[in-house]
Amino acid sequence: MRAARLIKMVLLLQSRPAMTAAELARELEVSERTVTRDAQALSEAGVPVYAERGRAGGYRLVGGYRTRLTGLARGEAEALFLSGVPGALREMGLEDAASAARLKVSAALLPSLRDAPRTAAQRFHLDAPGWFQEPRTPELLPVVAEAVWDDRRVLARYRRGEGDVERELEPYGLVLKAGVWYLCARVVEPGTGARTGVFRTYRIDRFTDVRTLEERFVRDEDFDLPGYWAEQAERFARSILRAEVVVRLSEAGVRRLPYTVDPVAARDALAQAGEADGQGWVTVALRVESEEVAHTQLTALGPEAEVLSPASLRRRFAEDAARLSGLYRG
Repeated sequence: MRAARLIKMVLLLQSRPAMTAAELARELEVSERTVTRDAQALSEAGVPVYAERGRAGGYRLVGGYRTRLTGLARGEAEALFLSGVPGALREMGLEDAASAARLKVSAALLPSLRDAPRTAAQRFHLDAPGWFQEPRTPELLPVVAEAVWDDRRVLARYRRGEGDVERELEPYGLVLKAGVWYLCARVVEPGTGARTGVFRTYRIDRFTDVRTLEERFVRDEDFDLPGYWAEQAERFARSILRAEVVVRLSEAGVRRLPYTVDPVAARDALAQAGEADGQGWVTVALRVESEEVAHTQLTALGPEAEVLSPASLRRRFAEDAARLSGLYRG
């Protein structure tokens, strides 16, 4: 533990002209007294750490000293490619690896380029969850993430319906969608240990237990995580669209439809729409999750949409219109 901290201290000093004891203590998460002892230990080991006294004093490396301890470990290199998503790194338990990788890269840069990580961080930040949602990190996410990175099979229990189901899985990849974490995994044949060709997607917050097994698996090199996720997401979207409504839309309604209903449903409906009528309105057959959901979604279109069928939904909108007229009369 101390050896890793000493290396980190050298890399910090190598990447900056000088640092105060307070700055080093904050970065290393230790006390200033520990910083003083570590600086002395480095000096005794031959690393030229120089301490400057006084209000503006601090620690620096003498004579342009450069350590060769800048090679990236595999885990650090992988984490570096995720450094633009700090929240996801923290939730997966990879924050320390990413921090070490950034330090090593900074230490290897020319002095004129060492502010690049800071300037980039001030110009791009990813906030994955949607608005008005309080993201919650699944308790078992770090365990699952470690198995994904290490290509190890897991024995997972997850909630399904009224009870729990246990499956042996080969965890291929993690997806963070609108603040919710998903695992894309290949299912292992129960009782035999033989891998199947079936890939499934699991919400990690529904796992009740995950145990990492000793056995590693060989990844299918043809597996494409972004492509798999896009296909599954569209398939899921279509699977829940079990009902159909017929709607007339104004030009404004056509423009706003993809922002009020499922984008896949909107795309399909508009692609099959006929010619506009004499008023410039078009009639579309729209797949929806249910009549209740359709009522909520299409209400957002206001007078830019007229429901033609089913009759029960048309009656609901007629009743809404009558109530609105009463509220706004006079």
